[in-house]
Amino acid sequence: MQTNAEPRMLDEMRLLKGTTTIGMVCKDGTILATERRATAGSFIANKATQKLFRIDSNVGITIAGLVGDAQMLARYLRAEVTLYRLRRNAPLSVEGVSTLLANILSGSRLYPYYAWLLVGGWDAKGGHVYSVDPAGGSIEDRYVSTGSGSTFVYGLLEEGYSRDMSVSEGIDLALRGLTVAMRRDSASGDGYLVNTINAKEYRELTEDDINKRLKALKIPLPPVLP
Repeated sequence: MQTNAEPRMLDEMRLLKGTTTIGMVCKDGTILATERRATAGSFIANKATQKLFRIDSNVGITIAGLVGDAQMLARYLRAEVTLYRLRRNAPLSVEGVSTLLANILSGSRLYPYYAWLLVGGWDAKGGHVYSVDPAGGSIEDRYVSTGSGSTFVYGLLEEGYSRDMSVSEGIDLALRGLTVAMRRDSASGDGYLVNTINAKEYRELTEDDINKRLKALKIPLPPVLP
């Protein structure tokens, strides 16, 4: 849904958000996943880009769009969430983080941030994933994908996702989704980043963890960067 003032900015974002990100809620945790390529038009600018950020012990975000805008928003959000924890001696809920981010974006309509973010995490109410667009819209769903490769991912998620799936099953589905996107979307590629969040921990999967799963899924390993 978008208002009359929003279509042009959102259409421009669809052209700028070259990447693929995934957020997914499973029965025992939340998954955030991305690939690692950054592009400048048709040029591959970087092959080891950080597109997944831990914001607090219970929440993380993925980024799509202009790198500078997205990274600045990640720093801004982390600082605000840290201040909240210090003042309240408790973490901000996932919905609260999403609302905070949406308010930041909505308050910058004259000079918008060209970034589309996913907020995912776990709190007292369970797992959550929110899609937060550059106009400040925040929508919760069970699974979400953003970026130029998202259309390929959704074809797989619509078929393979289940509310009853475990985090382990969800990680495999996310890796398959990213792989499909990287095969068809030139702005996505060069590796995988996967984080999982539950009531006990925020876990960042290592390269070895991911490669073991790729081998089990019979997916070719990404090239080793120099």
